[in-house]
Amino acid sequence: MKDMLVRLMELPDASELEKRLLEKEKIVFRRAIAPEKHLVSEWVMEQFGTYWKSEVEVAFSRQPVSCWIAQRGNELLGFACYECTARNFFGPTGTKESERGKGVGKVLLIKSLESLREMGYAYAIIGGVGPAEFYEKAVGAKIIEGSEVSIYQHLLRKS
Repeated sequence: MKDMLVRLMELPDASELEKRLLEKEKIVFRRAIAPEKHLVSEWVMEQFGTYWKSEVEVAFSRQPVSCWIAQRGNELLGFACYECTARNFFGPTGTKESERGKGVGKVLLIKSLESLREMGYAYAIIGGVGPAEFYEKAVGAKIIEGSEVSIYQHLLRKS
């Protein structure tokens, strides 16, 4: 998997999509807070596995927490983190399978990238991208050539 680069100075406005999801689907987007660490971490573990759980736990060690969540009532629907694996990196991110295709992931992506921009970055890296087309369409991300060998190349794996 390759990394992608995103220009943060001209991100799309997600406010209309966020408003529509609130009105139609009752989905609230917000930054996670410390007392929710165990709930978010457990949910990510169940939905996406141990590696992403570890990265989410790093997000909760930051102040402010570097994790955005989407929820309907007391149900977690998705999450997006930044500055977990490395400085200026976006990810991991994921949306509950039944909620995909509604725009939840796009709003979480843009909110996280806006947070990176607020930190002073002009560009951000999306590491080890799976759905490159999604990132290209959503925020104009571009593949970084030669990035197949990335920060994850020597990742320890359970035998």
